[in-house]
Amino acid sequence: MSAPASRAQYRPELKPDVLVTDALLLGDRTVHLIKDTGSGQSFKVGAREHFLISRMDGTRNLEEIGAEYARQYGRRLADANWQQLLRMLGARGLLAGAPAPAPAPDRAPAEAARSERRLLRGTLPLVADADATATRLHRAVRSLLSPWTMVPLLTLVAVMEIVAALHTGELVLATRETFTNPVLLTATGALLWLSTALHELAHGVVAKHYGGRVAEIGLRWRLPSVIMYCVVDNFLYLRTRWHRVATALAGAVANLLFLLPFFALWLLAPLDQATHDALAALLFLGSVQAFAMLVPLPPLDGYKVAAQLLGATELAASSSTYLRLALRRDPAAAGYPRRARIVYTAYGLGSLLVLGALAAAVAAVTHFLLTAP
Repeated sequence: MSAPASRAQYRPELKPDVLVTDALLLGDRTVHLIKDTGSGQSFKVGAREHFLISRMDGTRNLEEIGAEYARQYGRRLADANWQQLLRMLGARGLLAGAPAPAPAPDRAPAEAARSERRLLRGTLPLVADADATATRLHRAVRSLLSPWTMVPLLTLVAVMEIVAALHTGELVLATRETFTNPVLLTATGALLWLSTALHELAHGVVAKHYGGRVAEIGLRWRLPSVIMYCVVDNFLYLRTRWHRVATALAGAVANLLFLLPFFALWLLAPLDQATHDALAALLFLGSVQAFAMLVPLPPLDGYKVAAQLLGATELAASSSTYLRLALRRDPAAAGYPRRARIVYTAYGLGSLLVLGALAAAVAAVTHFLLTAP
């Protein structure tokens, strides 16, 4: 039966700060993630629940939404179904006019863990308002994000990497020489650290460009490593898949753009041999650093790109579960939708190919170093 007359005319409306993702694969089902930016709570719903929730915009009443649902799925919702859904949305504070829920019970411990500082490991926020800082940075570099600027810059990056690939042996030998010069090695290391800082800030700036929110900018240390970090609070909820892909790629692109002036010096400037070697080492190590971040394994940026391109959440875990079932010829594997089987198989095989290529590259460089004069 449909909702009774007393409820049928109710026009539910989600609060404006509720965010909903596109359809995402999760295991053998399709889900949507929903987040209340006010409380920070998020949860998953299935395709049918999303069909109803996505139509709660204040313009349709329950009778109209129920009729659309019946046309789509061939059955009307019972009053108990409506009560359950509305009770859940109201309890989570997602409906306009509903009281705000209490903060998630695990939020305070998470924040305490982030601020906990120890000698060997910890984090340190560097700015009081990370989102305002990202907004100012975005305002300063916004012109660089236009296609008229980015296309020529990316073309130069492509030229740089092609030239570097053609001189791989020279760059590797120069890197070996730089490791024997403490002063130039320290300078190269400092520049690479600066590149990692720009990498993190680039994620935040590009996220702001597409309407995202930056929650935190700071330092994270796992001694002897100390790096910057930038948390994009609503990465998964950016408007389009390509906005999310661009945000994930922004760090590696920033690393490569950072190398361009040093590449020009290495290629064109009359330098002494030691400085020339140091620039070659920076070019080689910086390129390795950038492309390493694009390996499609968690928690690297390449994994986020792969998950977005394949339209999945918890991609690595879901792929691992499916492939184990498939290899054991478990009947449960046949229960996965065709698209899920293709996605998880493609990700598993693609990851193996990437890891194999990396192992081969490391072996080739090691062999070259051991046999080079």
